[in-house]
Amino acid sequence: MTAEETPPEPAFTEPWHAQVFALTVHLNEAGLFAWPDWTARFSATLAEHGLARDLDGGDDYFTAWLATLEALLADLDQAEAREVERLRAAWEAAYLATPHGDPVKLPG
Repeated sequence: MTAEETPPEPAFTEPWHAQVFALTVHLNEAGLFAWPDWTARFSATLAEHGLARDLDGGDDYFTAWLATLEALLADLDQAEAREVERLRAAWEAAYLATPHGDPVKLPG
């Protein structure tokens, strides 16, 4: 790489961005939903989230992605909202209790 070249930006700035993207693609390829349905729902979520502020394409973009996936899975009776919230709370508690640099693990 020469001094004039800049390294390419990573496609995903956080591991969870790549994970939620890959999960969505996998669920689509497994036939759980059609991609046009996904894009319509995700576009609506982005528009809704973007009303309050400009989206920067990082956490805010993938937070909208995750919200769309959760809503779609709930609509398809694949994930109960109560169970999703329970898991989210468990992950948050585990994250907050984990020392910096250590892997986050759910108890049990």
